[in-house]
Amino acid sequence: MIAPTLQTERLILRAATRADFEAYAAMWRDERVTSFIGGQPRDRMTSWTKFCQIVGLWSLVGYGYWLAFQKDDGALAGVGGLSYFERGVPALDGFPEAGWAFGADSWGKGYATEFMRAVFDWADGQQLGEIRCIISPGNDASVRVAEKCGFTRLPDDGEYMVFARP
Repeated sequence: MIAPTLQTERLILRAATRADFEAYAAMWRDERVTSFIGGQPRDRMTSWTKFCQIVGLWSLVGYGYWLAFQKDDGALAGVGGLSYFERGVPALDGFPEAGWAFGADSWGKGYATEFMRAVFDWADGQQLGEIRCIISPGNDASVRVAEKCGFTRLPDDGEYMVFARP
């Protein structure tokens, strides 16, 4: 299975292709993007491994990540969707995990909320049930996205803030 193409008012969500890797790697080299996701810019090999991982999720668990492209200019805006990363975080065990990251040039435009609402509409159609996400403390922008998408905060596991969307 590969990611179905979804559209929002301003974005096209589609499966990653080899041709998308350079833009993806460039996004993840930006320390602003990784400040709450790992804390360090990603080197090329780490970006390639993560890129392959987002493609592979679809065939392994039946859902995964999309790349988000702006309709007006075709630029990569961000990446996100649903995962099952086997993180060892008890609060995520057995639940699809929502996640999103957007390039700094896309911040403050509402793209993450627009993108994730399309993902959740798709997920609801698949009857995936409760979805959870973890957010690093201090990442107020992602907390706002989660709340706008219907997540509520659960008790923390210590390292992360944990949210659930029934």
